[in-house]
Amino acid sequence: MELLSGAEMVVRFLRDEGVKYIYGYPGGAVLHIYDALFKEKSIEHILVRHEQAATHMADGYARATGKAGVVLVTSGPGATNAITGIATAFMDSIPMVVISGQVPSNMVGTDAFQETDMIGISRPIVKHSFMIKHPSEIPDVMKKAFHLAESGRPGPVVIDIPKDMTNPAEKFEYVYPKKAKLRSYSPAVRGHSGQIRKAAELLLAAKRPIIYAGGGVVMGNASAQLTELAKMLNLPVTNTLMGLGCYPGSDRQFVGMLGMHGSYTANLAMHHSDVILAVGARFDDRVINGAAKFCPNAKIIHIDIDPASISKTIKADIPIVGPVDSVLTEMVAIVKEIGQAPNAETVASWWKQIDEWRGNRGLFPYDKGDGSIIKPQAAIEMLCEVTKGEAYVASDVGQHQMFACQYYKFDKPNRWLNSGGLGTMGFGLPAAMGVKLNFPEADVAVVTGEGSIQMNIQELSTCLQYDLPVKIINLNNGALGMVRQWQDMVYNSRYSHSYMESLPDFVKLAEAYGHVGMRITDLKDLKPKMEEAFAMKDRLVFLDIAVDTSEHVYPMQIKDGAMRDMWLSKTERT
Repeated sequence: MELLSGAEMVVRFLRDEGVKYIYGYPGGAVLHIYDALFKEKSIEHILVRHEQAATHMADGYARATGKAGVVLVTSGPGATNAITGIATAFMDSIPMVVISGQVPSNMVGTDAFQETDMIGISRPIVKHSFMIKHPSEIPDVMKKAFHLAESGRPGPVVIDIPKDMTNPAEKFEYVYPKKAKLRSYSPAVRGHSGQIRKAAELLLAAKRPIIYAGGGVVMGNASAQLTELAKMLNLPVTNTLMGLGCYPGSDRQFVGMLGMHGSYTANLAMHHSDVILAVGARFDDRVINGAAKFCPNAKIIHIDIDPASISKTIKADIPIVGPVDSVLTEMVAIVKEIGQAPNAETVASWWKQIDEWRGNRGLFPYDKGDGSIIKPQAAIEMLCEVTKGEAYVASDVGQHQMFACQYYKFDKPNRWLNSGGLGTMGFGLPAAMGVKLNFPEADVAVVTGEGSIQMNIQELSTCLQYDLPVKIINLNNGALGMVRQWQDMVYNSRYSHSYMESLPDFVKLAEAYGHVGMRITDLKDLKPKMEEAFAMKDRLVFLDIAVDTSEHVYPMQIKDGAMRDMWLSKTERT
């Protein structure tokens, strides 16, 4: 029998669970845990400069690996600073375990120093939460937390631990639980075979089918199965913002991202389709535009691990609840068993129409100008060229995010990291840090803007301490670009508080933090400077790129319209 304190149990469990990294910031309520962590050499703790960055680092790690990221914060402001990152993970179904300190249990509810109701505050944005009532329950609760975070539809789980539960003077028996015991939690482990067969038959009979694949394919490790099905049936594939990379972005059958800033080809193909195979996607508002006008002639097959997501926004004709990998594996087997190929003439006719749309507009065309001003699109195309499309790319939120997802060709899953559901500025840098820590040999880029990067720019200090040489691509247009675009288009160019009239010298700022800074204002310098930056394998490089201040993101769907209703430029619409 091994006797450990509550604090030692927390740390020992994390070691036994195979956790490599903890992202956190110490404070009074968690000092017993930090003292126990001091003695554990197999886990690396990353001291961030703000708790929000800890959650985003854990989130980036989880998106790139599929494993739960682990966060450790103190009570009160430490816990509340983590809320935005927890909400970000919740909206995008990212596995995360957040351990928050709490005031001693006999002081809970007394408005003690640095007390907040972390369970209550986080309740709407977690998959589940626990408060430790006795030190002996720590191993079982933590096992449940990891199981909940990583299984079914993944998400963040909070464990709130009062300080007296970690008292080093009180020891209890520790046994690592090999299995989580949860009576009321049983996510589906396979889909309904009858429904999968119906879906396969509907796809084979379709005249204008399309696959609409989302982040669930990435987190569900189903990219190989999705690609096999698409290739077997010669289906066009479109991805959501979260699903990019689950099907090769450079493949002929990929018709681009869909939705609000989706490609002309993808949005038209969706609108005119007769069968939509939706896989691991939730028909969110940035995809469907107006629900009443969404794909009027399409039958919908919807595969999702979460039954609450099916028919929530758009009614599914064939709902299938189950893990996307096993459902697609079974669907591929059924198609092979049926042995019936889609009608060749019908398939050719559908592809002829799609290729016409693609030929008219390409995926994301833009006016390259005369070369006197760097277009933000050109900067992303150059990033893709210099990194050969192999980089992990984390973005912040805004125009730069849309340019990144439009112009970087993601051929592999888990390479594109962005805050899709919550739209969190400040996400990009710490998320990239979480990836770089785990994949030190990989190229990791942050695509950001001068507004977003300043949300968590203090983490440049963390990058120096832990040797995280990410590359920052700052598309600097001197404004909150997406806000300004909306003000251009909806508010008659009344730019209410969207211009950054006082900006730091980002080159000097990067240098002050101990890194390399470069300013790029001329298009001819873009390639050599970017190549130079990525050649510096052991240095963080901040590329401050002056881009066209007037550029908009297009296409842009017209509010409350159908999928086909888009602005194609400032003066042209479908």
